[in-house]
Amino acid sequence: MGILTSYRLRLQRRRWRLRAQRKARELTAVADRTGKIACDDILLFCTFRNEDVRLPYFLEYYRNLGINHFLMVDNGSEDGGQAFMKDQPDVSLWTTDAGYGDARYGMDWLTYLQGKHAHGHWALTVDVDEFFVYPFCDTRPLRGLADWLDASEVRSFGAMLVDMYPKGPVGQTSYERGADPFEVSNWFDPGNYIISRNPLLQNLWIQGGPRARTFFASKPKQAPALNKIPFVKWQRPYAYVSSTHMMLPRGLNLVYDQQGGEKASGVLLHAKFLNTFADRASHEAARAEHYRDGREYKSYADRHGADPDLWCQWSEKYINWRQLEVLGLMSKGNWA
Repeated sequence: MGILTSYRLRLQRRRWRLRAQRKARELTAVADRTGKIACDDILLFCTFRNEDVRLPYFLEYYRNLGINHFLMVDNGSEDGGQAFMKDQPDVSLWTTDAGYGDARYGMDWLTYLQGKHAHGHWALTVDVDEFFVYPFCDTRPLRGLADWLDASEVRSFGAMLVDMYPKGPVGQTSYERGADPFEVSNWFDPGNYIISRNPLLQNLWIQGGPRARTFFASKPKQAPALNKIPFVKWQRPYAYVSSTHMMLPRGLNLVYDQQGGEKASGVLLHAKFLNTFADRASHEAARAEHYRDGREYKSYADRHGADPDLWCQWSEKYINWRQLEVLGLMSKGNWA
């Protein structure tokens, strides 16, 4: 990388951080419990809107995994989600009615909070419908992963987003508040993925899965990106560039082995496709606050009326992380 390119990337990172400082004015603290954060706590950062039905299980899952404190931004929810989160003893909550798209799809708000509260901590950044799975997660808490990464002098940990879906039309599922979404949405695509490398930022770019084959078959390059870097040993100068797909400094994007081997990685199980999906897709398509004015949500509505049947003869039923490793969707690398 040339000196000029390096300078431009540093300048871009500085712009993201200055922008986050400005966008912090849009946040109002509802319940600030950050004074309880201990020096070795593992933190979770998330933006949500109208997700009351998902929040109880989301908290349960990540508490069991080993998250010590949740830093959440409520973007103008109109259901009971804010009231529920306000009363949780391990949650710090902010609210804003500002535009999600104008805040880089929520990343400006989280960048500010990460810079203020996550320095020196392992930080997990996810959406409320994303569930982190890593090697040995059934027997080793998240602290075990963090300690191993520290001992290995690794600063960032990659994960592939795997879309989960039911067998049959999505709208016919029955999901109730607080339930495990993978009891009803427990199928996934074991293959059908393409990978390329971003020569500038060095991150991998992964596309495919059920959304690509169902909604973007004629325009595969427009399919959603599935590459994520959700787990990071945070330092104040860090910033996500595009959602959690890539970061600056760009060395954090090297979550894969450059010599042809395998580096430890995880998966984010994506519980988007539940019976709540149709209303959500229609609402977000009209709101046009997501990437490229909600083009993804508009594609859902245009193709299947937001009630697709994603199951096919190649679909595989989810069992555990070892199954995902055998399929090559994640790896334990040299973590034994």
